[in-house]
Parts: sequence; C-alpha cells; structure tokens
Amino acid sequence: MQKGVHAVKKEYTYDYVNGTDVYLYQKKGMFRINTDTALLAHFMRIEKGERVLDIGTNNGALLAVAAKYAPSMLYGVEIQDEAAKLARYNMEHLGIENAIILSGDVRNMSLEKVDVVICNPPYFKTEEDSHINLSYELATARHETYLTLDELCKKVSEVLQEKGRFYMVHRANRICDIIEALRRHRLEPKSMQFVYDEAKEEAISVLVEACKDGKANLHVLTPKMIKR
Repeated sequence: MQKGVHAVKKEYTYDYVNGTDVYLYQKKGMFRINTDTALLAHFMRIEKGERVLDIGTNNGALLAVAAKYAPSMLYGVEIQDEAAKLARYNMEHLGIENAIILSGDVRNMSLEKVDVVICNPPYFKTEEDSHINLSYELATARHETYLTLDELCKKVSEVLQEKGRFYMVHRANRICDIIEALRRHRLEPKSMQFVYDEAKEEAISVLVEACKDGKANLHVLTPKMIKR
C-alpha cells in the first residue's frame, strides 16, 4: 500500500461490508468480501470488553466490524503474508489501535485465551477437485489445504475461555460434518441459521454459534433469504 496513488488504484479497491458503514481496502485477485462475510458480520455477537480472535482474517473485514462493539482486544491470524499485511494496513487506516494481526499457521501458534472466535473458513475438502482454484491465494482461502474443519474446531476449543462463543459461516451441505466436529471438541451448537438464495431450492450456507462446554439446547432461527 506504499506504492503511490496510481498503484493503489490499479491493484486495490475500496469496498464496504454490506449492511455496515465499514469500508476497507481489498486487493484484486485475492479472496474478497462476499455475501458470507456480511452474513457472519451481522450474525456474530460481540460484547463490550471482550477479546476476539478472527481465524483466517484475510483483509480484516470481520475485525473491523467487531471493533464497532468496543472489544478490549482484537486478534487476527492469517496464513498468507500479503493478506496479513493488508489487514494490518486496514486496521491502521480505520484507526483501530487494539488489533494485532499475526501471520502464520494457526495450528502451530500459541495464542492467548479469548472470549469469542469468529471464522469464515475454507469450505471445500481438498478432494473436491471440481472446485479447485488456479490461484494459490483463492485456493488457500476456499479449500481445506492448510486447515480442515476438525483442525479448526480443535484450535477454537483450545483458545476459547470456558463458555466462550464461536461464530462461523459454512456450506449448508456440510452441516453433519460441522456438528460432529464441534461436539468432538467440546463446542456445543447453540444457534443456527440457514441461508437460502431465492433462485435455489436448497440452503446454500449456514451460520452457527457454538459455546465451549455449553449445555445442549439448539435454537434453529428463521431462515435468511438472499435476493439477487
């Protein structure tokens, strides 16, 4: 982001998270803010003074939304160095001073305990070849190459405080995998909301809230419809 005005205009766009007043920079060719980003941004619940971790923070969009709720600390972990640099720039640009962006593999990190974890994880199993992206950046963001669903839930359970909350958006057709992985790692599903595209019959995404060592009492919320 230090290349001058013309380079910034050529390589980056300045966009907002739908339904919010949060604007930030995105680099062309990298994973970008999409419908699921906005859905998770509105679904997650952040309380004043809480410590929040975003796994796979990318450009920092979810952290920027979380900052609106006055958390005491924001942490973002991103395996792609270039995306981590962009997230740091966006935090600085937005004046968010209580954010720390870490670059590396979250599986190998020793992290402080937090109250909330948020994540828009890779959706596709690596064997789903029909969805493989040619771009390394997009493939890493969308496929479980470096972080499987089970590995994610294991790490979330490790860093969450007792009764801490986990918010995630994922593919609706993986709901059985999701519930199994969550419970395997002491994360009890507490609320769930399926998302539909008005042009399709089946749900396309699911929003999930889980609580570490919470009691079994799942609330299935009114489905959300996306209009094109």
